[in-house]
Amino acid sequence: MSINKVSTIQPGTIKPGAIQPGVIKQLDDALINQIAAGEVIERPASLLKELLENSIDAGASAINIQIERGGLKRIAVIDNGFGIAAEQLELSVSRHATSKLSSVEDLFNVSTLGFRGEALPSIAAVSRCQIRSTTANQQGAWGIVVDGGKINHKPKPVALDEGTEVIIEDLFYNTPARRKFLRTEKTELKACEKVIRRMLLVNPRIEFRVNVDGRETMHAAAAYGQHEAAIKLKRLSQVCGKPFSEQVIEINEDGQNMSLSGWIALPTFSRSQRDMQYFYVNERAINDVSVSHAIRRAYSDVLYHGRHPAFVLFLKIAAAMVDVNVHPAKSEVRFREPRSVHDFVYRSLHRAIAAIDPEQGETGLPLANRLISGAGHGASWGSESSQRNIKMLVKDQISAYENLSRIGSGIGQTGITQDSNAAINEGANSYRIEPQESAEIPPLGYAIAQLKGIYILAENKDGLVVVDMHAAHERITYEGLKATMGQHGDSVVPLLVPLQINLSQTEVAVVESFQRFLYDAGFEISLLGEESIVVRSVPELLQKSDTENLVRDVISDLLEFGSSDRVIDSQHEVLSSVACHGSVRANRKLESAEMNALLRQMEEVERSGQCNHGRPTWMSVSLQELDKWFMRGR
Repeated sequence: MSINKVSTIQPGTIKPGAIQPGVIKQLDDALINQIAAGEVIERPASLLKELLENSIDAGASAINIQIERGGLKRIAVIDNGFGIAAEQLELSVSRHATSKLSSVEDLFNVSTLGFRGEALPSIAAVSRCQIRSTTANQQGAWGIVVDGGKINHKPKPVALDEGTEVIIEDLFYNTPARRKFLRTEKTELKACEKVIRRMLLVNPRIEFRVNVDGRETMHAAAAYGQHEAAIKLKRLSQVCGKPFSEQVIEINEDGQNMSLSGWIALPTFSRSQRDMQYFYVNERAINDVSVSHAIRRAYSDVLYHGRHPAFVLFLKIAAAMVDVNVHPAKSEVRFREPRSVHDFVYRSLHRAIAAIDPEQGETGLPLANRLISGAGHGASWGSESSQRNIKMLVKDQISAYENLSRIGSGIGQTGITQDSNAAINEGANSYRIEPQESAEIPPLGYAIAQLKGIYILAENKDGLVVVDMHAAHERITYEGLKATMGQHGDSVVPLLVPLQINLSQTEVAVVESFQRFLYDAGFEISLLGEESIVVRSVPELLQKSDTENLVRDVISDLLEFGSSDRVIDSQHEVLSSVACHGSVRANRKLESAEMNALLRQMEEVERSGQCNHGRPTWMSVSLQELDKWFMRGR
């Protein structure tokens, strides 16, 4: 039997320049800069973001962006900001040099975008860089050229009227391994455009011009004076498309140490992807798991399955309450009180969505013509109305209604029952249902006919309203069930056989910390040991659900967010099925009084614009649109 000998390294046998295990040495500046660039600069869009942030911090009111070959060949950013003095140009491309921090206290009260002081040296280390700048107190402009991190010459006079011009060419030319990971020019250009869109939305008072391969592709005027609101909406339309800007709810909410403003799309304007979601913290675009969770919660019950909301939201919070120094690219932040931020965002959007009602007229739902010809409204970087992609034909609806599954008897034990015929008849007797000439016409008008036993046709002051009677009654029934559940929400039932669940020590600690929360939610849980618990009772509405998976999901939410809505969501799923089963069926002939009663209930119930599956309950067509269809007045 042979024994492999462990080879040892003899002194003097290592090749020059090779890594010597266990030997610590100082890296040279060029390698340090390239490592820093790898953290900050991933692609052309990354360096464009850094340059734009520097221009904004410099107080620019106009920014010109030039992109060639998707940014792989050249990116230039020219602004009219306060500029860089000639004697500080070399310092601007030195590591750990910045005008935005001076003490440790400043680090935790950051009010600028490019505070790190790493962008220019990192960019210059992996490209050919030219910087030209002038200040108000300086006669003429000065510039330097940096090649792969090395300054070619001392600052010298250049031609420039005002502000700063930064030109970046041949990104990653000296690091070919990094350049191989870049995508096609078209893909890189899309990433650059995404960065520009984000900057446009949060800086409405700055004029932007974008030039791609020698052709101006966009001009966004600055918003100011008496026309500021209109120009902001125009820019919103430029970035997100006209259909989005026409179907939004404006948000303006104030809370303790924070405020939320911006726009959220109506639930009927949903997306197949998360490509129209813009969230800013103190004017910095960020991604945050807790905030995303809060927004999803706010849109629960009103979005079609698999769809995503669209929004442009700006959160302002005290600088001391947020740490922006947690990510090299500054795309993430850390809140001092994440639960407070989560709850504030959720409450603000939840109230706004619940308040949508037919009184808002066109704002209530997209008009039919937008669903028909929405493709013509999109801006170059915008998108079409996506609601028209959600289709359920009449024959499919009839089939779906006829095959609705019945819910077990477990619901009846809570005292929550619903009879659609009785509800409709009772509503017909409870509301003023017949039109009166002297009275104001209600938002959804008065019923004039029933189509195919599925749709109610109504006339209001603007034109025609079409209502899906099953979807509308389903929402009314569902909201009534939720209100009733609030009265019976503390009903729990003991399990015949207590359920033992094995968990990690961390998860058991969470159960112990949130035992009161779990008890209020309807779960009686005891600790069996360091890695196991036993569930003894569950909410009555969920006694037939998969208790173990539900408890595990709730614990997972508590670990990540400090709260959980799994129990309520699961209860709402059951109530949704009950509402669907208990609502008026297709092919049932309704009397005029019954149809008008349904319309009046819709005007009073929250979220009546969508059923609990996210489908729209009504659409409207104005008389002007009908005239266009039939070419009247031409």
